[in-house]
Amino acid sequence: MDFDEFKRKMTQIKQRGYVDSHRSGPTGIGKTLEDLLGIKENNIAGPNFSNYELKSGRKNATSMLTLFTKSPEPKGVNSVLLEMYGYESRKKGISGKELHVTVDSIKPNSVGLQLTIEGNRLYIANNPRVKAYYEENTLKKVFEAKYHKLIYVLADNQWKGRIEQFWFNEAYLLDGFSFERFSELVNEGLLKVDIRMGHYPNGRIHDHGTGFRILPKYLPRCFETIQRVL
Repeated sequence: MDFDEFKRKMTQIKQRGYVDSHRSGPTGIGKTLEDLLGIKENNIAGPNFSNYELKSGRKNATSMLTLFTKSPEPKGVNSVLLEMYGYESRKKGISGKELHVTVDSIKPNSVGLQLTIEGNRLYIANNPRVKAYYEENTLKKVFEAKYHKLIYVLADNQWKGRIEQFWFNEAYLLDGFSFERFSELVNEGLLKVDIRMGHYPNGRIHDHGTGFRILPKYLPRCFETIQRVL
């Protein structure tokens, strides 16, 4: 399937209105869209067709999408954050500190961390005690490694009894990382960072990954090239 055929099929799918989900649960939207487009399901990472990767999302989703996970710079600063901002572990049988918090730009969180942007850096912490940050080029590299030539289809959803239904009525061709748009999402409080660290029972630090999260409907705003195709 080439891109022109994809657009033709998507127009036909949009005209159908709401269709029953082909699978229950969160993955139903992707499975339904692939079936309607005639794309065979596989577990192999990479483009779905014509060098484009296909993703889909519910417009009214309240669960945030993890864009990617990446530890801040400089190397090892996560351990410093854990020591300075962590609190005693709440897990039975585990001693030491843990730090499971969400950080945004709107206001300092419960432990005092807040996202700020200065120049080409995004800071998780920027004070005399510790500086933890991401360079623009680092964010670009990590983002584009996961999102390259993406076709993103959005759907309204509703329920008919216990059956979820989708109306696929919006689609974008997305490519390239925009630090400017990324920064706007941060400053509006729409893009958040989750820090998830703790200790194993033997005392070693356990880092679950520092995740950048956003509602699915805002994903297109992260890209340099945004072309609406439906």
